[in-house]
Amino acid sequence: MSFTPPGAEGAKFVKGTNRMTFQELGLSKPILKALAEQGYERPSPIQEKAIPPALAGRDVLGCAQTGTGKTCAFAAPILQRLSARQAKGRPIRALILTPTRELALQIQESFAAYGSRLPLRSAVIFGGVGQNPQVEQLKKGVDILVATPGRLEDLHGQGFIHVENLEIFVLDEADRMLDMGFIHDVRKILKWLPQKKQTLFFSATMPPEVQGLVDSLLVNPVKVAVNPVSSPVEVIDQKLYYVDRGNKTKLLAGLILEPDVKNALVFTRTKHGANKVAGDLVKAGIAAAAIHGNKSQTARQQALADFKSGKVTALVATDIAARGLDIDELSHVFNYNLPDVPETYVHRIGRTGRAGRGGTAISFCDVNEKEELKAIQKLLGKAIPVVEDHPWPMEVFEPLPKDKKGRVVNPEDAEARAAAKEKRRQRDAANKAAAAEKKAQAARKVEQPVPAQPEQKKKSRRGVRNSATLEEALTATSPARPSAPEPAFADFRRPDPLASDIIMDATARLLAPRKPAPRPEKTENRKEKRPKQQTSQAKAAQKQPKAQKQQPPQPPAPKSGRKKHGGRGRAGRPPEIVLRSNGQKDSTEQPSLMKPYYLSDD
Repeated sequence: MSFTPPGAEGAKFVKGTNRMTFQELGLSKPILKALAEQGYERPSPIQEKAIPPALAGRDVLGCAQTGTGKTCAFAAPILQRLSARQAKGRPIRALILTPTRELALQIQESFAAYGSRLPLRSAVIFGGVGQNPQVEQLKKGVDILVATPGRLEDLHGQGFIHVENLEIFVLDEADRMLDMGFIHDVRKILKWLPQKKQTLFFSATMPPEVQGLVDSLLVNPVKVAVNPVSSPVEVIDQKLYYVDRGNKTKLLAGLILEPDVKNALVFTRTKHGANKVAGDLVKAGIAAAAIHGNKSQTARQQALADFKSGKVTALVATDIAARGLDIDELSHVFNYNLPDVPETYVHRIGRTGRAGRGGTAISFCDVNEKEELKAIQKLLGKAIPVVEDHPWPMEVFEPLPKDKKGRVVNPEDAEARAAAKEKRRQRDAANKAAAAEKKAQAARKVEQPVPAQPEQKKKSRRGVRNSATLEEALTATSPARPSAPEPAFADFRRPDPLASDIIMDATARLLAPRKPAPRPEKTENRKEKRPKQQTSQAKAAQKQPKAQKQQPPQPPAPKSGRKKHGGRGRAGRPPEIVLRSNGQKDSTEQPSLMKPYYLSDD
């Protein structure tokens, strides 16, 4: 399986790169009009070679450096093939899998632009944001879905994504997908997809690991390649500055302030380094922002939008932005730190010089990065021109010490680990303080005494409180004292509630035998047994005279809306006895049977 050379199979659709137009590739008029509106005049080499076999339904393996137009090479054929036939219910018919959120957004924007005159619907899903808007869009029906592996697996597991009707599958930036550790996710996703489908596989590099995936995924593919693998675009002006680590930020700020630097994309090794460099540039009076994996998706999109609009001059990024960022007329790319992987250098500088435009790539190298520089120059097959006349030349020529495993002890890595440790410590301290405050609030709530309710509110809410003792009952039923002052001998006229005759009379009435209540007549259809215990209200109702029982039922009292308490009353007190309100008087309310002897007025 080798790349198709000019001539042989490729001669059927490669008619000459300089004279070929999009009309000759066999694209439909709606797509041609949309491409013309986007300013596309002639296809790039990868588009020229990949579009015809993709239109014919063949599997395609495309290998080209970044910035050569791979998105259009697979987007245009997909739009044309899907628009030729409509499917009922708008199932997902094309799936494009990408490694990063930024690349997924840009691919979906390209589909929307190229298919603006077609009745097809596309959507993009990725992590880092809420899934509800994405789910709602999927429920409405989507023909073309652009996704990152994590969110695709999540929504598929929840049953929101169905790929039974998939016709075309695209794996874009396959080598970067594997570098980011998505190989297991990709293999898991491939198991969901139907066996019969068209597969388009695009990658900037072709390492051996990718080749194994290609052999298991593609069926008799057409292999197209432009330029040697991993070669940078020739129009990029590359420069190298030898500078000490401590002077890199000063040199960077001085170069960005030069008139020919319209905008600059700066690459660092670590996320902490990106934040630090962006902060130092802001202190130097340069509008800068950082973008990396620890930033939220909203912050990343806002920083990228500000950079594209010109509000931000320098965008400091980790390698997460090395793939897929399509920035029009990016003038400069700075390698603040050289990458560990030589191919990553090609991806970084490929952010400029896109679509045949010129650009400048400037790299900084300190004494500890000479091994990385040697690997990059070996990949390029030539040395990067060195700029020696600058205000911060290298003065430290002794490399840093190495650990037991032979690895250089990089101060930037140590700073990043220390910053991450400090951030975790602050987060743990904040969580601990919040937990302590919550616990203290709960303790104060328990210790806070319950305010006593006024007696009138208690009465209005719970009714009249029954007497606990006979003495209280006698006192409560005795005539109230007049508010006006009385003569000294007035107490002798008023009956004493604790007098012996009153007490004897009340005791006699309480102990007097009472007539048993009449038993209800037995009925033949009665099945329920009478409960053993009756409430006090039921017993009182049985003791009522027949005349009172035959009275028409009174309308029920309106409910107050307050929840009734259980049988034992509030706070575990014994059940309260309700005073008789049916007209029957107790011993303290009826006239005494014993003749009282009081002092006369005479």
